[in-house]
Amino acid sequence: LGEHKVAVVLSTNTWQAYNFLDANGDGWGDSWYVGGASPTVDLSRPFLDFGVPFRFKDWDLSFISWLSRTGKQVDFLSDDDLERIKSGDELRRAYGLVVFPGHEEYDTGHVYDVVQRYRDLGGNLMFLSANNFFWKVSRSGHTIRRVAMWRNLGRPEAALVGAQWSASNYGTSQAPYVVEGATAMPWAFAGTALHNGSTFGRYGIEIDSRAPSSPPGTRVLARVPNAIGKHDAEMTYYESASGARVFAAGTLDFTASITDPAVSQLVQNVWTRLAR
Repeated sequence: LGEHKVAVVLSTNTWQAYNFLDANGDGWGDSWYVGGASPTVDLSRPFLDFGVPFRFKDWDLSFISWLSRTGKQVDFLSDDDLERIKSGDELRRAYGLVVFPGHEEYDTGHVYDVVQRYRDLGGNLMFLSANNFFWKVSRSGHTIRRVAMWRNLGRPEAALVGAQWSASNYGTSQAPYVVEGATAMPWAFAGTALHNGSTFGRYGIEIDSRAPSSPPGTRVLARVPNAIGKHDAEMTYYESASGARVFAAGTLDFTASITDPAVSQLVQNVWTRLAR
């Protein structure tokens, strides 16, 4: 830990939740997303599709390639690595910024505690997808089991992330962000040629928005109006009393557009502010 100042956590629990490999031979993929509804997910299985996790090329690899192109030096962690970190204090000593580029949907109570404590000690966070810290899972060996949604356990994810899941539609409709925070937070849009009212990209699939549990002062950088039904997708930013800075993209497929110069510059601007 701490070889570099920034950690990038790859959402390996979610990769396995969407792994449809039928390891137990019952005719159903061992996933929560097929008809067999396996009660547990085995984190040690190989992946289908030539060993590549679901949507890795579209989302995670796009961001990893961006890190390479822009010369970023980071430590890559898996959810397994995060599980082994003893406390948020240890994570905070190692890193000034922790980035979750993918769909960080399934987390144990220990991981939630570690990341929340990290934030409360002033550690900065970037969430570049949506529907993060949604399900509490329990872990036994290398299997995980869903327990309940965090918000139903009195720990709504918006209190950590700034926004939380509000709708999904499997990508049947997607729309661009509309910038609305360029005047209040010009640092985020510097060099992008975007201003209030500008649009960029096409996003959706799953979306986040603020909730009553969002930290005070959580602000919207950009919004996808009526992204899914009457639900807006909100790109948010807040600063906590501890000095932590937290950015959340608010759409599941945000990193798929990181090759767009304006989006790349936006992410760079946020990175610069949070990594210093």
